Amino acid sequence: MPDQADGRLPEERAARGRAARADTPRSAHAEYRASAKRPDPVDTIEAQSATRLPELVPIRYGRMLESPFRFYRGAAAIMAGDLADTPRSGITAQLCGDAHLLNFRLLASPERRLVFDINDFDETLPGPWEWDVKRLAASLAIAGRENGYTDAERASVVQATVRSYRKRIRAFAGLGNLDVWYAQAGADALQAQADRKLGAGARERARRAMTKARGRDSLQASEKLTCVVDGRRRIAPDPPLIMPIQHLLPGTERDALEEGLRELIERYGHSLQSDRRHLLEQYRIVDMARKVVGVGSVGTRCWIILLLGRDDEDPLLLQAKEADLSVLAPYAGTSTYDNQGQRVVAGQRLMQATSDIFLGWERVIGIDGRQRDFYIRQLRDWKGIAEPRLMIPEDMRAFGQVCGATLARAHARSGDRVAIAAYLGAGDVFDRALAVFAERYADQNERDHQALTDAVDAGRVPAQSA
Repeated sequence: MPDQADGRLPEERAARGRAARADTPRSAHAEYRASAKRPDPVDTIEAQSATRLPELVPIRYGRMLESPFRFYRGAAAIMAGDLADTPRSGITAQLCGDAHLLNFRLLASPERRLVFDINDFDETLPGPWEWDVKRLAASLAIAGRENGYTDAERASVVQATVRSYRKRIRAFAGLGNLDVWYAQAGADALQAQADRKLGAGARERARRAMTKARGRDSLQASEKLTCVVDGRRRIAPDPPLIMPIQHLLPGTERDALEEGLRELIERYGHSLQSDRRHLLEQYRIVDMARKVVGVGSVGTRCWIILLLGRDDEDPLLLQAKEADLSVLAPYAGTSTYDNQGQRVVAGQRLMQATSDIFLGWERVIGIDGRQRDFYIRQLRDWKGIAEPRLMIPEDMRAFGQVCGATLARAHARSGDRVAIAAYLGAGDVFDRALAVFAERYADQNERDHQALTDAVDAGRVPAQSA
């Protein structure tokens, strides 16, 4: 479990954080060197692929080949092993587990406010809080290299991000528990910050992103992803990325799969609050399809379910995504939750300021007889994602600061914010250390990306663009 106050006084918690510096100095977090026992990175990726849909695995490799940054997005399992060999503060929090910069984005609150928060929790698990910060820092360095930033510009971006994390966690350390719990970053505050810190072009992109995010809902998704066939609304095929269930399997197997997915959605409703379950029960399922998502998740079983409410103009699109063991589990310990979908949902609810009203979990037996865990949420609900390739260094620095502050808030909710803040202190020792770590790990990531490239060129693994 994450570290909590457990009735200790703030002075005792702060003393614990300061004492941790003796065992692990803040400057030690600059360290990264590949272990002599480090597995072949391609072996690590292939081990994950062994449990995935074989016809989709080449798409995963194809996406990871595109650039070192795309590779990094799919390489959380590789970095988890590397982080396990780095110095630890000894203080834990609930981790995102994959806190790269594109997993921070605009989202909708249940009150229909646009907020900024962490989005992806497939790998969430309690662990050393610094692992999330290091994953974020390295992602910025890697994205900065892709954009052609100088060494100094990348260091400035990373240090500003980590400084934002440090200052925000120190601010949260001085607040009451409810104040921390209710804290969130609203769109108005973000736009005001953008107006102060960004140039005219970036400010306008931020405004457009917020406007676009508000339009990305189930109605918009339905208009984009569905069509009318014989007078009935259906999910439109886009092979191999979107495959309606009727295109995947012959009759008997298709009927069994469809029945299993209907049962999944019906039973998952019991993981929702009673009022939200009542809302879900007002919809009827009309179609379902397999969907390829993300980079690291490609090959996992992911289904989109089209439901209709009052009529065809009242759609709800749910995503049911397979949940497996967290990549952190071999190094941070197994989850207290037996159901991996519940692990994801519990971690998300703990770290996010506010979560999707339809977020829940369930377990189902597949047509192959295997038991699998899933978590379910809306496919789209006011989501807006950053575009790092369009960012000049000043833009990425500002974006990184928002990400750092958001991660600090998530860790403050779940871990001992007073101990973390005392460990970090008021100086910039940790900030500078992570700038060094980020560059060292960016070098490692480039070597790993090349290893995958060589494996594809040698015919060891297949790759497909999609």
